[in-house]
Amino acid sequence: MALTTSAESPIPVSEVSRLIRGWIDRLGAVWVEGQIVQLSPRPGAGIVFLTLRDPSREVSLSVTCFRQVYEQVKDVISEGARVVVHAKPEWYEKTGRLSLRAAEIRPVGMGELLARLERLRKTLAAEGLFAAERKRRLPFLPQRIGLITGRASDAERDVLHTARERWPAVRFEVRNTAVQGVYAVPQIIEALQELDARADVDVIIVTRGGGGMEDLLPFSDERLVRAVAAARTPVVSAIGHEADAPLLDLVADLRSRTPTHAAKDTVPDVGEEHERVRALRERAWRVINGLLEREERGLAEVMSRPVMADPHAMVADREEGVTALLDRSRRVLDHRLARAEDALEHTRARVVALSPAATLERGYAVLQREDGAVVRDAAEVAEGDLLRARVADGEFGVAVGPRA
Repeated sequence: MALTTSAESPIPVSEVSRLIRGWIDRLGAVWVEGQIVQLSPRPGAGIVFLTLRDPSREVSLSVTCFRQVYEQVKDVISEGARVVVHAKPEWYEKTGRLSLRAAEIRPVGMGELLARLERLRKTLAAEGLFAAERKRRLPFLPQRIGLITGRASDAERDVLHTARERWPAVRFEVRNTAVQGVYAVPQIIEALQELDARADVDVIIVTRGGGGMEDLLPFSDERLVRAVAAARTPVVSAIGHEADAPLLDLVADLRSRTPTHAAKDTVPDVGEEHERVRALRERAWRVINGLLEREERGLAEVMSRPVMADPHAMVADREEGVTALLDRSRRVLDHRLARAEDALEHTRARVVALSPAATLERGYAVLQREDGAVVRDAAEVAEGDLLRARVADGEFGVAVGPRA
């Protein structure tokens, strides 16, 4: 239960330390995995002191164990080794220091490390972190390259020398970090995030030289792999030699075989680019010349034709044809007009001959009743009927007399 204290009624330091020890003593033993960064097997002492650090975070705990516990594993563990410790938390009242009292220490074997890495690889692959479609293409000519590597390392010299030899104007933003051991992962992640936040960095190279399996373990750390997957800037991995395959190679946008190849994969060769430009210019020149020569030959062929040698000849030929057609059309039209005129005269003559007026001119008359009907039969009229007689030069009235 919580203590009730105040500025007027505080409790002594010893009481606080005693209470903390009571709380910690109630904790059970746990299995803890870490990397030994300090080992102090003091001769003649019954206690061995170790410092155990988290491989991927800057967190460490003090561990103590009896000499007989250490003697069982002293031939297979040393500083830098990964171990699993079965220990119980302890609180030292006098110094106010927390430590773990180890009852058993087990070294983490290479086979177990490989099995863990395989399980982690499958988990990350299932999340899609290694998928080919999420990998980005590197820029053709990066203006500034971020480089994360060990201080004054061969890998750094190889990358800088090769890149500047290929493209002298290339610029680097170098971050020197630990590349093995317990400090490697947090320092590399910090450098990666810092470079990724810079807008002028176009690509980031993470590299180190070769080493043993344990030396390259930081580059298979889950936190580092996820940090690379989350980066906005394309990342090139060049860890160790070609045979080495940390998980960083799988998540990076490009995996280079060695630090030297990382520079070659990232920076174009100025000599090769000049040669490529020269070859392209020659090819373009050949294509243009070929096109011009082909067009010149075609133009010469066209100009050699008779119609192009004397273009007016075709017009003259066509003029004669047009004149002949015009004369023919006139003759045909005149002939048709003459025939039509003759036919019209014949028709007119027939119309005149058949016209009632022509009949009247020959002395005939047309009799009409008052309603205008023409009298065609004597039976149609009676004595005394008034009729109208039409002759060639006019008309007059008549009365029907007695029948003869």
